[in-house]
Amino acid sequence: MSPRTRAVIRASLVVLALGAAAFVASPMGRYLLRAGWEEAGILWKRRPLTELVADSTVSAPLRQRLQLVLDARQFAVDSIGLVAKESFTTYSALARDTLVLVLSASRRDTLAAHTWWFPVVGRFPYKGFFDFAEAQRVAADMRDRGYDTYLRPASAFSTLGWFNDPLLSTTVRQPAEAVVNTVVHELLHNTVFVRGQVVFNESFASFIGAHGAMAFYRSRGDTAAERRARDDWEDDKALAEFWSTTAKAIDSVLAIPGRDSVARIAARDTVYARRRRWLMGDIAPRLRTVDTTRLRALQLDNAALIARRTYASDLALFDALHRRSGGELRRTIEVIRTITKEGGDAFAAVRGYVR
Repeated sequence: MSPRTRAVIRASLVVLALGAAAFVASPMGRYLLRAGWEEAGILWKRRPLTELVADSTVSAPLRQRLQLVLDARQFAVDSIGLVAKESFTTYSALARDTLVLVLSASRRDTLAAHTWWFPVVGRFPYKGFFDFAEAQRVAADMRDRGYDTYLRPASAFSTLGWFNDPLLSTTVRQPAEAVVNTVVHELLHNTVFVRGQVVFNESFASFIGAHGAMAFYRSRGDTAAERRARDDWEDDKALAEFWSTTAKAIDSVLAIPGRDSVARIAARDTVYARRRRWLMGDIAPRLRTVDTTRLRALQLDNAALIARRTYASDLALFDALHRRSGGELRRTIEVIRTITKEGGDAFAAVRGYVR
């Protein structure tokens, strides 16, 4: 190797090192380092579920819940055709009740999600924080800059197949039907991922999680649990319709010409107040599984509305697709794969298929 070549290589390495150092020092670099550290900690604590289920020193309720997860995972693979890889074969106990805080944001005078860019996966309408103080700081800063912000806890997440996601202690504390729903929901992300369409991905996963839980309990002859899972889904659809009609009402009032930002915000606040009265007076009495006390304390603004619609947009459309596909979940997933593989608006593709 000539001295000139060695000099070029050394210079290139110096540039790369400086670039890496600059990235690590940037907000995104620090964020990714923290996320990587937390993920490494979760992965380090993993223990095989089969080992824990067989361990008599583990409490009986926890062993039963872990066995339920193994059973739900196997059902998702065998009966629904989901790609599990090694996800949910291990368990990590966390020293806290909340895994991550998730932030959504929107300008107060425009019903449009603020998005965050991440390497490889692109833009998302939410951002998860393992550093809870940092989440509060970012939310406060955005509020000061004229945003609605919605910060809420999450008990699970998927790495979209990049890592073998373990079951977390924050997840197993949920009711049994919710645990099964979560397992199926997250495995769906390993199976179907339409790039750049987060709302579609999450809403379809909500559908598969709910229907997967129903099918799981039906296969076991547990009609009471199946009914609870079905009631959850029917409530989710009723609320999804509320979020959808509320979004249309807000869009309409914000689009009225001739109003400045202050007037638009005042008008949308009037709409939100009216919609809250409708939620509590008309919808809440018909819900079977939702605590009306929680509904009464519900945050209702642009950020919260967009966040809820991320996981609950056009849910009834997926029911229609499911019926059109013969009522079999494996077939429904294959249809989604087929009609979305060419790109374009995935919701529009589903509407076209249902017609």
